[in-house]
Amino acid sequence: MAKKIIVVGASSGIGKEIASQLIEEGHQVAAFARREKELKKLPSSKTKNLFVKHDVTEYSKVPGEFAKAVKALGGLDEIYYASGVMHRVGAEEFSVEKDLEMLEVNLLGCVAWLNSAATYFQEKKAGKIIGISSIAGDRGRRGNPVYNASKAGMSTYLEALRNRLAVKGIQVVTVKPGMIETPMTEGLPGLMWLITAKEAAQVILAKVNAGKENFYVPARWALVSLIIRLIPSFIFRKLSV
Repeated sequence: MAKKIIVVGASSGIGKEIASQLIEEGHQVAAFARREKELKKLPSSKTKNLFVKHDVTEYSKVPGEFAKAVKALGGLDEIYYASGVMHRVGAEEFSVEKDLEMLEVNLLGCVAWLNSAATYFQEKKAGKIIGISSIAGDRGRRGNPVYNASKAGMSTYLEALRNRLAVKGIQVVTVKPGMIETPMTEGLPGLMWLITAKEAAQVILAKVNAGKENFYVPARWALVSLIIRLIPSFIFRKLSV
């Protein structure tokens, strides 16, 4: 049966592939992203879809945009928050400008959108909220401290939301991708177990439909994360990870 779905961050990477696959499956999708030109490249279909240029850091506009999307779709069953930014940060660089944008897009934009969804689904007593976080949030790595922190905050927020909304029959899903071939990772050294954004989206949609609530993509990253989280801090700080 066709569902009514919002995808925030649908112009590139995993978000674009999730929106594309949902449209191709015949679902009604409201796709949001900053790059309107890229939104127009999403597949066309006979279903009623909505493509909206939107900056997730404009928090005051989120409730209105959410309400308009729900009205246009005629309801809402699921929402995916896939907006994200990861600036390249030098080994000795501390850029407040870069750090604030990562926090605003990765965490605060997520809170603005998913709080609106939580309010709606709470009244409806049904729905699914899916956040695309990252394995990067599982530990404070030296390479990009604030990107790690933004994803850790997002994962914690999603867990708290899941605990709060479970009694209402609402499913909240935390997705933690490993290394995915996207514009965000292009040119980065040392990438391992790389899969395409299309492959990642396929896994995510299958697991969400199967009722999974907290998982890594691909699944083998769960073991890597477990090992990393078990390393004592005084040893971890000496590792080049």
